[in-house]
Amino acid sequence: MTTLARWVEVHRLAVAGREAAIARDVGDRVARVWLRRSRFADVVALSTATLTLGPDAGALYDLGRAQSNTGQNQQALASYERALHLYRESGHRGNEAATLNNIGLAQNRLGNLGQALGYYEQALSIAREVGDRAGEAITLHNIGGVYDRRGDRRRARDYYGQALLIHREVGDRFGEATTLISIGSVDDNLGDRQRALDYYGQALLIQREVGNRAGEAAALTNIGLAHKRRGDPEQALDYYGQALPIQREVGDRAGEATTLNNIGAVYGDLGDRERALTHYEQALRIRRDVGDRAGEAASLNNIGLAYHGLGDRGRALTYYEQALPLIREVGDRAGEAVARYNMGMLRWMEGDLDQAIGELELVVELGRQVGDPNLAADTGMLEHLRNERAKARKAT
Repeated sequence: MTTLARWVEVHRLAVAGREAAIARDVGDRVARVWLRRSRFADVVALSTATLTLGPDAGALYDLGRAQSNTGQNQQALASYERALHLYRESGHRGNEAATLNNIGLAQNRLGNLGQALGYYEQALSIAREVGDRAGEAITLHNIGGVYDRRGDRRRARDYYGQALLIHREVGDRFGEATTLISIGSVDDNLGDRQRALDYYGQALLIQREVGNRAGEAAALTNIGLAHKRRGDPEQALDYYGQALPIQREVGDRAGEATTLNNIGAVYGDLGDRERALTHYEQALRIRRDVGDRAGEAASLNNIGLAYHGLGDRGRALTYYEQALPLIREVGDRAGEAVARYNMGMLRWMEGDLDQAIGELELVVELGRQVGDPNLAADTGMLEHLRNERAKARKAT
């Protein structure tokens, strides 16, 4: 029996014997390992069992992380709020800041970017108050993520740069690598692919140096994505092919699904819709297996795109319609805008301008709510469709 398996058995016995202190300590140790391996459903069951012995901030915090990672952000917020109350009662300022950070992450995923910033700013203030430089760096990185999502790449890069300096100052190699990847992603989105590759390469070296296999796979995946955007699908597939066995080796099911999805996207770009579908469907099965509702919705949307490319509009619409309620369930307004845009374009191609315009009107409204950087382009497409409809009506 492995050490982890022993811990799981100790936790089971502690819960059965009503030994709360042991169950909480061991449960938290197991949960942190399982979270790294994307065993989110197991973490939910573990934390829920611990909580049968009474309120516990650590179990609630772990439960919130598992819920957030599977797209259950409203449930995660409820868990984090309960944990926050307990940490404040006990005066544990460091854990209070960490919980505020995770509340910010959940709000970010729900598209509530202003609220996310508010929680991050509270966390940042506490981190600076207690002299937690590592926590300060994590929070600065998260603030950068909000600006990145808003499309304010320059400000995002500034916050990532502040975080990077602190990570290096305190010797946090894991944090340094994560932030290097985020800086690379900003440069990638700004069109500077070579600079992005340089940052991803630095991150890859660090992850290998510290033996972080999951982080190594994440860096390889980002390098693959940069090559895809450079128009080099063979290189992209090569890097994705290096990442995938590592993710399977370490049990990173969420990462595996992401890489399978990315491989599918490359085949889609190459016009090989059948191979794209094969990979999207593999990703969908994993996301359903781990309970990742947001990822499931993204996979359904991608399968719809593949069928759209194959000319099977009926099946494409079926998958888009399956994705939409999941996207709304997890509160992903940016993802809802993407799904509705795809549905609108399909309706337009079928000659149903009224329904197409209805979808695009919702896309524009959602874009305004979340500060979508594609808002101007979406508004332009809506106006194009309205003009097309007006001309058609005049012609009749």
